[in-house]
This record gives sequence, C-alpha cells and structure tokens, in this order.
Amino acid sequence: MNITKICCIGAGYVGGPTMAVIAQKCPHIQVTVVDLNAKRIALWNDPNSENIPIYEPGLSEVVQEARGRNLFFSTDVDQAIADADMIFISVNTPTKTYGTGRGQAADLKYIELCARQIARVSKTDKIVVEKSTLPVRTAEAIQSILHNTGNGVKFQILSNPEFLAEGTAVADLLQPDRVLIGGDTTPEGQKAIEALVSVYAQWVPKDRILTTNVWSSELSKLVANAFLAQRVSSINAISELCEKTGANVNEVARAIGMDSRIGPKFLKSSVGFGGSCFQKDILNLVYIAKSYGLQEVADYWEQVILMNDHQKRRFSKNIVSTLYNTVADKKIAFLGWAFKKDTNDTRESAAIYVANDLLFEQAQLAVYDPKVSHEQMLSDLNYLQSRSDAENERMVTAYDNPYAACEGAHAIAVLTEWDEFRSYDWQQIYDKMNKPAFVFDGRNLLDKKALETIGFKYQAIGS
Repeated sequence: MNITKICCIGAGYVGGPTMAVIAQKCPHIQVTVVDLNAKRIALWNDPNSENIPIYEPGLSEVVQEARGRNLFFSTDVDQAIADADMIFISVNTPTKTYGTGRGQAADLKYIELCARQIARVSKTDKIVVEKSTLPVRTAEAIQSILHNTGNGVKFQILSNPEFLAEGTAVADLLQPDRVLIGGDTTPEGQKAIEALVSVYAQWVPKDRILTTNVWSSELSKLVANAFLAQRVSSINAISELCEKTGANVNEVARAIGMDSRIGPKFLKSSVGFGGSCFQKDILNLVYIAKSYGLQEVADYWEQVILMNDHQKRRFSKNIVSTLYNTVADKKIAFLGWAFKKDTNDTRESAAIYVANDLLFEQAQLAVYDPKVSHEQMLSDLNYLQSRSDAENERMVTAYDNPYAACEGAHAIAVLTEWDEFRSYDWQQIYDKMNKPAFVFDGRNLLDKKALETIGFKYQAIGS
C-alpha cells in the first residue's frame, strides 16, 4: 500500500514531534495532526515557530520547515480521518483514577473514543497505528470495535510504540536506536507492516526497523520503561546506603558503570524519576501481572515505584530536618520544576511532590524554571488536591530570574538538571541569602567544593 496521507490523533509530546519529523523526511506524504484542544492547535500553527506548545531542542526548526508544505495542524478530526490512508493514535493513556484497576491500570477511554470515531467516519480501508503507550493486547479491543462497524471498511491494526526521551526527542526520532512495528502475521497484516516500514525507511536504516507480532510490540514498550526506571531506583537505593557508610554514590556508579555488562547509562542518583511514562507504565505492568495471577512479578516491579516515592519523601524530609526541624514561613528556592532538563513537561516531576511536602510544613516556595510557567506550577499542585487553590497561589511564587528567586532564601533545592544552573554567579546568590545558606542538590549537578568554599552548606544525594 502506498501511503500518501497520514493523520495523527493527538498533538501532544509524542504526536507533535513524531509527525513533524515524518513530514520533514517524507515530503511526498501529507501529514495532518488533529486535536480537539483548539488552543494547542493554534499554538502549533503560530507563525512564530518558537511559540509551539512543546519545547524540544530542534523541534521549532523542523516544524518551520514542514508546516504549510506537507505538515498541517487542525481541529477537524473527522475530515483528517476520512482522508487518511494511515491513522496514528497518539492520545493520553493516564493511570485510572476510578473503578477497577484504579491507581494502576491504564485508562483507555480516549483510545476507545478514537477507535469509535475512526469506525464512524471511515469510508475507505485504513491502517490504524497505536502510537500511545498501551497495555499488551489493547489492539484486540481496537480491532473488535473497528471490525464490527458493518460498513465493509477493512482495518489493519499496527503497534508502533515510541521510545523518545524528552529533551532529546528530535534527535531520537532522527537517529533512533530502533523502530518497532508489530502487526498481524496474516498476509494483510504483513502488507500493513511493510507500508509503515516504507515510511520510516525514508531516513532510518532497515536494520534498525524491527518487526514483531502486535503483542510483543505492545509489551516491549512497557518493559523498556520498566527496565530504565529500575536502574534509577536501584542507584537511588544505593545512594541512601552511601550516605550512611561514607561511600560516594557517584564514585560507586562510575565503578560499576565501567563494567561492560552493566554500562553507565541511567546510573545517575537523584531525587527521583518523573515524566509521563515511567511510573504509569510500571503501574500498568504491575496491574497486568496481577490480572494474570503473577503476584511475585507484580511485587517485584511495584518496588521500583515504592523506592522512587521513598526517595522524594527522603529528600523533602532532609530539608526540614537540616533546617532545624522547621521550614514554617521560611523561603525555600526551587531551581527547576520540569521533570528533566530541555523540556517544559512537568508530569510526575519530583519537584511537585517535594513542593507538596514542604507546603504541608508551611514553607514559602520561590520557584524558577526557564521553561515552565507559574500557571503550570499551580496547576500541578492543585491537581494533587492537598490544599485549596488559593493556598497554593499564596505560598508559591514563580520568578523569571533565578537570582531574585534565591534572594532572602534560607535554602535552595535543585530539582531539575538545567545546564544553566552551573554557570550562575553563586557568590552573588550566597551574599543575598539568609545565613547559614543551604543547597540541597537533588540532581548531583553542582560543584560541591566550589560552593563550600563560598560558604554554602551543601548536600547532594548519595554523598
């Protein structure tokens, strides 16, 4: 099948960048990204590409090149579905907050709504591609909906999970470790796989395009994120032991990372992992294991989440205990709110939970993040429903200048590893802080010796 028109439902952190790169690399294919959020679509269409709703290094340039040529953003979902040969589903699949599986299972209501809309609108045969992270065997449910429309349209369901790291998403798309495509073993299923392979093969070497059955593809995404998160929780567990024994977690990580069987990646101790995927996907894996009666498997993976939660609580408790067991009415400066550098994504950011703990202790928070708005910070805290929205607004102030955020503070907590934090005039910051001035480095980012020479009392994870 020759693909000439692609539709992507969902203009978020996966759909937007992925479709922008496909459009850039496949100028012969018309790519339309649709979303019901009119404000988001308007930002994607903003003539100033710097104003697009997602910050990723290099993304605005890719959008600027392809938008209006063969890349389009629209709220007309029905029309884009009707016109497309291939439809990517890239909508949110959050953890359920209600009903059976609450707190662990993936909420698939948006996936089902997409499937029903595709079934209702389609008048010609389509290839439907799961791009969202989904539980294994979700394709079965989509297939059931699409194959019972009664209008004679034929659908092939593919799984094509994303393996993007926020902050490097464009580089990951341009030079992926692998592209994974799962489909049916039937002749029709194999033709659908080849159609999607032909799209990626425009710029990805064929030996990096891996094809499997649908179920292997769906499960591989969950397992990949679980393994990465497991490494973070493992080194964070060791960081606590280092603090008790006098070992240095950075030295331990370097020593074990030089073992070729282990490798150095994801061995950076920190206040904890965040983002939209790790926690959600592990909880989903836990739920799936429980649903098959595999309690020991579920317990094993659940411990990764428990360790991550413990690390965040431990960090905030340490701030309180070090500041003489009270932070009430003390100004605590947060450097960073995004869950990692080079993104404006705050989902499951450790900063949210550390802030929540300190607000319970009546601290006054002053936050600086180069890419996250005050509105987003308050939205994150209000979502937890721990206090009234008015209380959060009164106790949390955002600054567009890091020096102003730190002025008069009793302590600084580094919550995101933005590179710019290293280049600050720390002497100037120290001079304007309350003494003694503390730095709690939740990302092992700063130079301990340099800060202590200035006069800071410095603490980092695992040392």
